[in-house]
Amino acid sequence: MGIELVLLLVDKPSLEALLQTSWKELYHGMEKGTFRENRPPGDSKLKRSFDIDSEAEILDWMDSVTVDFEGTVLEVLKRVDDGHEGLLHLMKWSSPGAWEVWEGRAFLYLDVALERVVQSSEDLYAEQTWADVYSRLKGIPEDEFAEAVCMNWMERRKELGETLDEKEDPKIVPTYEAHDRATRMLIHALNVMNANESFVPVLGREHLKAEQWGHGTWNIKRYLRD
Repeated sequence: MGIELVLLLVDKPSLEALLQTSWKELYHGMEKGTFRENRPPGDSKLKRSFDIDSEAEILDWMDSVTVDFEGTVLEVLKRVDDGHEGLLHLMKWSSPGAWEVWEGRAFLYLDVALERVVQSSEDLYAEQTWADVYSRLKGIPEDEFAEAVCMNWMERRKELGETLDEKEDPKIVPTYEAHDRATRMLIHALNVMNANESFVPVLGREHLKAEQWGHGTWNIKRYLRD
């Protein structure tokens, strides 16, 4: 399995409500499940943790923190060394879901979306790269983008002299289906974001430091600094 790129959709009002809650209220509310009714409804096509699992992650992180707990959650997060990790947990709670894909495959998808070669990991996660992705893919039908990616993938195999005969390589069909499914889900995630002004994208990577998630004002480090 490869490292996964994650495009997390965050509901701003939901997150801001949690951040303005007192630290103790948040802890007791997560213990008792009282915040569940205010969590954004999950999107059935996107990936999201179950309420109980997300609550456990938040509580485990809160238990690991030693700090003066007076004030709002946002005030506490700004005081603790590991506040970035805590904010990321709260963003995941305040999300209808995320699009996740192997990083290696994301290069292919963005190459097709941008009609250029994405040169490196830095390029893959760059703010301008994703600003261009949002612009170029806005309004494109799922079928159209999925077909373009799959055709590009097959042409690359031909250029490398690799077979497209499923009898010779039984992984051909499952890989094709995986590309088709992942690209459709990317368009779906962008459509969900574009249909709701309260949703913002926070881009990250599996095992990436929490402070490096997100771009611009929604970069986690900047969010806690400002």
